[in-house]
Formats: sequence, C-alpha cells, structure tokens
Amino acid sequence: MPSVTLSQLTYSGPDGRPLFSNLDLSFGTGRTGLVGRNGVGKTTLLRLITGELTPGSGTINLVGRIGVLRQSVQPGPDETIADLFGVRAGLDLLARAMAGAADADELAEADWTLEARLAEALDALALEVGPDTLLWTLSGGQRTRAALAALVFDAPDLILLDEPTNNLDADGRAAVADMLAQWRGAAIVISHDRDLLDRMDAIVELTSLGATTYGGNFSHYRERKASELAAVQRDLSVAERQVRDAARAAQDARERQARRDAGGRKKAAKGDMPKILLGGMKRRAEATAGGLDRLAEKQADAAQIQAAEARSKIEVLSPFAVKLAPSRLPAGKVVLRASDLTGGYDPEAPIIKNASLEMIGPERVAITGPNGSGKTTLLKLLTGALQPRGGNVHIGGPMALLDQQVGLLERRDTVLANFQRLNPDSTVNDCRSVLAAFKFRNDAALQSVGTLSGGEMLRAGLACVLGGKTPPMLVVLDEPTNHLDIEAIEIVEAGLRAYDGALLVISHDRSFLENIGVTREFALV
Repeated sequence: MPSVTLSQLTYSGPDGRPLFSNLDLSFGTGRTGLVGRNGVGKTTLLRLITGELTPGSGTINLVGRIGVLRQSVQPGPDETIADLFGVRAGLDLLARAMAGAADADELAEADWTLEARLAEALDALALEVGPDTLLWTLSGGQRTRAALAALVFDAPDLILLDEPTNNLDADGRAAVADMLAQWRGAAIVISHDRDLLDRMDAIVELTSLGATTYGGNFSHYRERKASELAAVQRDLSVAERQVRDAARAAQDARERQARRDAGGRKKAAKGDMPKILLGGMKRRAEATAGGLDRLAEKQADAAQIQAAEARSKIEVLSPFAVKLAPSRLPAGKVVLRASDLTGGYDPEAPIIKNASLEMIGPERVAITGPNGSGKTTLLKLLTGALQPRGGNVHIGGPMALLDQQVGLLERRDTVLANFQRLNPDSTVNDCRSVLAAFKFRNDAALQSVGTLSGGEMLRAGLACVLGGKTPPMLVVLDEPTNHLDIEAIEIVEAGLRAYDGALLVISHDRSFLENIGVTREFALV
C-alpha cells in the first residue's frame, strides 16, 4: 500500500527561517488535501517528499512510486505531447514498424498498445490533441490537463498535485475532479479550490505550529474549525472573567487589609499597648500586605497569559470581516454599456466579435467561458487597456481594475504610500485604520509592495481600491483567486461582500462567485 511517513522532520528555508520543526505526519491510501496559508511550506513539503530538498534532520519513508504535477508547465520550443508523456522513442519505433523499417529485435520491444493508451489518457482529461502537438501552442489550462494526463498514463502509486485546477476552466476542473475520483492509489493535493477539496478523504492543515489531520472533506474540516473557534471563544470569555475576578479579589484584599491597618493605628494611638507588641503587629501587617500583593499579582499574571493565548487563537481562527464606506451608486445608474464590441490582439482575426453588455446599478456579473474564449481580452476592451476594432464602450462612473498582477500598485512604494497616492483625500489615520482592517497593521503597512506575496498584494490592492472615503462605483477583477491560499480568498470575499458597488469578474471558481453574490453571467464560447 502506498504511503509517506515523516518523522521528526526539521527544515529551514534559504533565508534561515524555520519552516518545520520535529514534524510528524503520515499520508496513506486515499485522497488528502493539504491546506494552509501562503508561505507556510506546502510546496516545500512536497519537494521534501520527492527528494528535491533535503531535510535538516528527521526521516521520510516512502512506500511506492511517486508522480508529481507542478504548479506550472514550462515547455521548450520543440516539446510535444509525446515528449511530455515520455513516449517519443516508443512512437518512433511503432512508426518504423508500420513502415516495415524495424528489425526483429525492435519489433520484439514494440508496445502495440501505446497509441491506444496515450489516446485514452488524453481523453480522460478531455484533451483533443495528438502526440505531435507542440506544448507551447496550448493554453495554460490545456498544458495543465496534458500534464495530468501524462501523470495518469505513467500510473504511479502516489501522486502529488500542486494547485492542479489553477488556470482551468469549468470543464478542466471537472476533468481533474473525475480523475481524482477514479484514482485508486494515494494522492496528496495542494489546492485552494474548495469544490475539489470537498472531494478529499482527509484534510491536513499546515500551520507554523505543525500539521493537524482532519478526517473527512473540506466542509467537515471547516465545521471542525468552527467548533474550535467556538471553544476558544468560550475559553477567552472564561479567561477574561478570571482577569476581572483576580483584579476584584486583589482590590477586596487590599481594602480589608487597609481596614485592619486602620484599626491597628487607632489602638496604637491610645498608647495602652507595649511598643514591642506594636512593632510585631506592624511587621505582620506589612508581611500580610506584601504577600497579598504578590499573590494577587501572580493570579492576575496567570489570568492575563491565559486570556492572551485565547485572543491569539481567536485571531487565527476568526473569519475576516471589514466595513467599507458607501460607493453612492444609484440603483438605476448605468455603470457600463458596451455595444457591438469587436477586437483582440490580431486585428485580422479578432477573438471578440459584436459583444454587447450592460450593467445597471450594483449588479455583480461574471464573465465565463472555456480557456481561450477571450475573457481577459474582453475585459481589456471594456476597460480601455485594448482598443476595439469596432463598437463602443461607455463607463458610467469611477472604475477600478484589479488584474492578476495588481498593476495599479507601485512596486517600489510601501502599502501605505500606495494607499495615500490612490486616496489623496484620506488622512494618515484613515489610511492606517483601513489597512489594519485588511490585516496590514503597524509595520506591515510599511512593507514595499514588491516584497509581498500574491495574496498579500491582492489584499493590498483591495484595501487601496475599496478603502477610500468613496469607493469606485465599478470594480473589475481578472481571476482574483489564482495562486491565493484559502484564507486570502476568504479575505477577498469578505471585502467584496462589504462593497456596495458593481462587480465585473472573471473567475472559474464557482464557490468564489457564489460567495461574492454574482447574480448574472456573460458567457463566451
């Protein structure tokens, strides 16, 4: 039975930052989703399993043969489907055999099932390509599907998939899900695709504290996390009550001691007690007061530590929420109107032909369609990034575009400087408050944008676009969830749910579209 067992695994990144410390984790037969924040080490863990990286200490025990799907396939200029599958020599031999040019030894080695098995693997991932198709001619989604088909064809015991549905259209995502449903070996899947994760048999959550395995799919994992949050909230409530009780008990003790001290001073003032007795009473009173103070301080410190621990867990587990200023978009206002729009990168063969679209009021519209249908091209025509060959576009109010590169942010400037540039009417306190709401607190707001991860950059872009005193009436988003971890996606969703303007979005993530309230689709074919 295929399996991976990690024992006391320790590893630090190139910058010396420890990623794993004495990590114990095992994967067996079945499909396991690996989740966690960007930068926590998910891809690094896969590379340790495959042997590309060497742990600082600990052991990795593998049973079975491994196959790997990387996040991206970067083909050479002459690389074909046959090269990707590793069957070029076998196909050449079959061609020579069919032409009568193979000798007896070669004929004995020929795999006469090769072409049929190759076609079956390609068909399983819904790819209509041949073995001589050049990989660079395929879209990113098609190349991902081709790599998955090659993995199925190779038939390893254990497959490692790193973001397999990135850049895939609905059909491609369905093909990946079907392939995993039929997989009989072991599979470890890094993904932010919540629909795909709902097809897993187990979820492993990787955090800076280690790894936790949850039986069941992603929805079950989220239920468990919600229960953990409720328990931590109860712990925080108890801890905060203990803090109040400790403070009240200390104050009561001090007041009782003060009353006793006052009584002692009154007796001393009468002058009918020996001095030696008075001195003893004073020393005992001082010792009692000091002991009470130390006990109260110890109890208060313990309660404060317990409360701080509970608060830190609350911050980790709590869903993100943010409040935004109103965009002041009237319900009947036309925010976008495109009529007979035609255009593309090749003027002689425009991919968009006679497209018409109108958005009124705070509508939320998704542009959908298969890979290669021209969705991003249409967005560029609508936003003026690409000049149309025919037709016209009218934008009815302030608009902001958040593309996949978040190009509106200056990479050399800090997050705070970008916010101030894009929202010049906001005070420094306004900027700080909004950025803190989007989890850029204190020094985090002073980071250069160029040093941010993909998820952090999109979060910064959302803060700058939506956090001003008057957000734009229309926000346009192109595949905003690509390469984001689930926490980052949920932050984006929360920000967009709080926004009261119009949204025009390209995304293949059905859960994301539902969670931001998309009510209409403009489909390209």
